[in-house]
Amino acid sequence: MDFVSYLGFDGRCEEAFKHYEKVLHGRIIAMMRYSDAPTGVPSDDGRNNLIMHARLEVGGRLLLGGDAPTARFSKPQGFCVSIMVDDPAEAERIFRELGVGGTVDMPMGETFWAERFGMLTDRFGIPWMVNCERNGAVGTAGATVSAPAAAASRPARRRAAT
Repeated sequence: MDFVSYLGFDGRCEEAFKHYEKVLHGRIIAMMRYSDAPTGVPSDDGRNNLIMHARLEVGGRLLLGGDAPTARFSKPQGFCVSIMVDDPAEAERIFRELGVGGTVDMPMGETFWAERFGMLTDRFGIPWMVNCERNGAVGTAGATVSAPAAAASRPARRRAAT
């Protein structure tokens, strides 16, 4: 079993996935438009050129997404896409590049569990956490230490550099 995030967009999926492909050094392996669907599949008027399904592969992992039907789109809330990296410099780069035009929720910095950790909402409205753990920063059962306390005490949101 694997857990895979599926991100919903309001018309900006293609732009977002091309950005993520570049920032995360991944590869888009599928980009299906509503117009690619077989005849008879219901579609919103004017959405034929939008993305029904996108698939990005990064290091053997997948990130999926699509432009939600108009009546079904809602602003993302209650989750973050979490990126775990081994190199602090790479964590800084990813955080900086994802944050262009977005909002920093918790600036990238050192925490008790991580060499580098930061939270942001990108310019597409997707919330991200970028984490580079300290060696041995796992819980007693081998689970990664989570960051709810740090997130709860984060400073006020600010616009990321553009």
